[in-house]
Amino acid sequence: MSVKYICRHCLTFQGEINQADVSEMQLGFHFLTPEERRDIIAYNVDGDVTVKVVCDYCREALENNPELSLLGSPLQ
Repeated sequence: MSVKYICRHCLTFQGEINQADVSEMQLGFHFLTPEERRDIIAYNVDGDVTVKVVCDYCREALENNPELSLLGSPLQ
């Protein structure tokens, strides 16, 4: 199983975990509500997982310009 992390705003690749025996508990997914899981985690047909996070660049841009959060795709 591969777990890929991408930025939810700019879609920049953030990192990847390639471990067959990594559990959702080890990744901290069990802390998410069902709604958060649907929004953040995508399970691909090949068994891989894509996790949407916010990169440092986008986080800083949103902190400095909070009005950007009102847009559907603020940083693309």
